[in-house]
Amino acid sequence: MKVIICGGGQVGSTIARHLAMEGIDVTVIDSSPEQARRVDESYDVRGMVGHASHPEVLERAGARDADMLIAVTRSDEVNMVACQVAYSLFKVPRRIARIRHSGYLEKRRHSLYAQDQLPIDVIISPEIEVASGIERRLRTPGAFDTVPLAEGRVQLLGIHCNSGACSLIGRPLSELKTLLPDAGLVVLTIVRNGQAFVPHGQDRVEQGDDVYVVTDTRHADRIMRFFGHEEQVARRVVIVGGGNVGLNLAKRLAHSAPGTSLRVIESSRDRAELISQELGERAIVLHGDALEKETLVEANVGSAETIIAVTNDDETNIFASVLAKREGCIRAITLVNKSSYESLLPTLGIDAVVAPNTITISSILRHVRHRSVSALYALREGFGEVIEATAQPGSRLVRGSIREVGVPEGMLIGAIVRDDQVIIPTSSTGIEPGDRLIAVVTYRALRKAEALLVGPTQDKP
Repeated sequence: MKVIICGGGQVGSTIARHLAMEGIDVTVIDSSPEQARRVDESYDVRGMVGHASHPEVLERAGARDADMLIAVTRSDEVNMVACQVAYSLFKVPRRIARIRHSGYLEKRRHSLYAQDQLPIDVIISPEIEVASGIERRLRTPGAFDTVPLAEGRVQLLGIHCNSGACSLIGRPLSELKTLLPDAGLVVLTIVRNGQAFVPHGQDRVEQGDDVYVVTDTRHADRIMRFFGHEEQVARRVVIVGGGNVGLNLAKRLAHSAPGTSLRVIESSRDRAELISQELGERAIVLHGDALEKETLVEANVGSAETIIAVTNDDETNIFASVLAKREGCIRAITLVNKSSYESLLPTLGIDAVVAPNTITISSILRHVRHRSVSALYALREGFGEVIEATAQPGSRLVRGSIREVGVPEGMLIGAIVRDDQVIIPTSSTGIEPGDRLIAVVTYRALRKAEALLVGPTQDKP
């Protein structure tokens, strides 16, 4: 498989690294010589300097033989034109573009991306996906991460085990069935001291661990209580940042939770006036600096249950969250782009971190995987993914129980969805063709897991 990536920034270079690790032929185009050189020297990929939408540049990058083009430059227009040129001149079979501007994303304009117009197969919109992810986290306030799978029947929950009320601390995972006989769950991953691993039955959860669990959505509240979390859904919310993410989120909350008291802090007067017109009476919009105490007091953060900081500046988001919690705000959800900050944030009292690049990478990698993979969520940097995949006829996976088929080390199946039934499997559970599996797969186990999931003659998209 041959892939061209337009844009060598954090998203483009991370995708390139993931694909190169899987033996995929990757070329990265970037207009910055320094960025292209860094990609070329850091990963087993080819870095090229050039304007990603120019035909001669795409031709030099090997577009005539490429299977996929992924356009993630900073410019929506460059990404769109790169897809157009790749299709019209080089017949690249699959084209993915990151598009941010809301005007390009309105439903009434989706016909723009038909093959006889701007031929883009998949549009990735980070701002919309980030807003959607934050809205989901607000519905499960004790979780630092929440991802619905299998049309919402299954829930992936990221949970802090930082409370003595967590019933699992110090107990081996093999006792879960005894502790929670009627509400099945599987602990897919434990993160301890910054290191993630796929646990076995004899492993124990320690205080301070973060865990990713998968469960039937109907049992999610009970699972949260089991882990010591009984936080109430926020009814008083302050959003810092009225950009695309903040405005999208405010609109979503105004629609899905109309009883929520909603305040938005925006530093630009013009932008504050615009979003005030957009939101009308559904929110109070304040023009001011969220790092100034007077602004936070005016927004009444001391009585707010959640502050959500989503400006374009990581440092502003972090410090606004810290200051709001010092004023009495109960919970902070903070957008942070720089992964190097991640280990510091829990010590600052930040409850949940939103990483736009991780969300974008997850969306793109799902379309690179085999067509049986219908959803994908990348966990910690370099560790692995939680996937939703359909068991294929003829694959080794459907030839016996989970124990008999030989699931590789580094892969753990957490749930099976058969028709409308959610099954929390044991090692003796058998898998049938057409079943949907929710599983964690480390990158080290990715090739073996893919060989298990698909038949011998089945190819990637």
